[in-house]
Amino acid sequence: MTDPFKTICEMSLWKSDIDIRPVAGGITNQNFVVIDQNEKYFVRLGNDIPEHGIMRFNELAASKAAHQAEISPAVIHAEPGIMVLQYIDGVALTAEDVRKPELLAEIISLMKHCHYEVPKFLHGPCLVFWVFQVLRDYSNTLQKTSNQYRNSLSDLLKIAEQLEEDVGEIQLSFAHNDLLAANFIHDGNRLWLIDWEYAGFNSPLFDLAGLASNSNFSAEQEMSLLNSYFGHTPEQNIMKKYSAMKAASLLRETLWSMVSETHSKIDFDYRKYSQENLEKFNSSWDLHQTQWR
Repeated sequence: MTDPFKTICEMSLWKSDIDIRPVAGGITNQNFVVIDQNEKYFVRLGNDIPEHGIMRFNELAASKAAHQAEISPAVIHAEPGIMVLQYIDGVALTAEDVRKPELLAEIISLMKHCHYEVPKFLHGPCLVFWVFQVLRDYSNTLQKTSNQYRNSLSDLLKIAEQLEEDVGEIQLSFAHNDLLAANFIHDGNRLWLIDWEYAGFNSPLFDLAGLASNSNFSAEQEMSLLNSYFGHTPEQNIMKKYSAMKAASLLRETLWSMVSETHSKIDFDYRKYSQENLEKFNSSWDLHQTQWR
């Protein structure tokens, strides 16, 4: 395995001897803070991960467009497997932070900017992130390897088909598709949205559902989120689509983790994460059936 410190040190970007500090938490890449002549940079190391649909050309294009839309840090330098970003001196949000009304208002504004302003700055080809195709692809990947989940995949895909039918026609926009609390950074003055690995054209409902499920919103908080995003109480057909998309987003997170158990070399307890998300998915699916089927 290539030494990441050696890889970073050998880059021609630096003006002097550099100080490299690992950043914990990356589960699809390796992250570092680099100090060069008192200037800080954020460095991401990671190649394509086809089993997760991560293509670095797409991440780079989305990152650049998001910066031009003024919601993400600037890309300072990029080469195969490496991206150097403007360092944001701030704090990553927690799920508890996301649920605070004053921060949620900022988050919703950032989401809308992502959905409708970022595409204006995109250059070149860009991926589509359709969660139901992602689920089918994850199932195919899991079928090819020896794992404990293979016997349950058929039933999960049948549920996914029902959810896709319930989502039906969508409004297409540009989505982040990975709205974990930690992907929001507050610098004391404003919020930034980072980590565009899964970015692509999708329904805004996926981002809304992912935000709510990742940060453990109550039913009341979900309604407040939707009312604020749409500017009014959503119609019943939108609520049904949202409910289906929320269950699908949790199933995607579950299968993402199941695939990672057998493919990722990063030190992370994927098995525990798989079980946690499977439980959340089952609860969401049960609620969806009760309300809408």
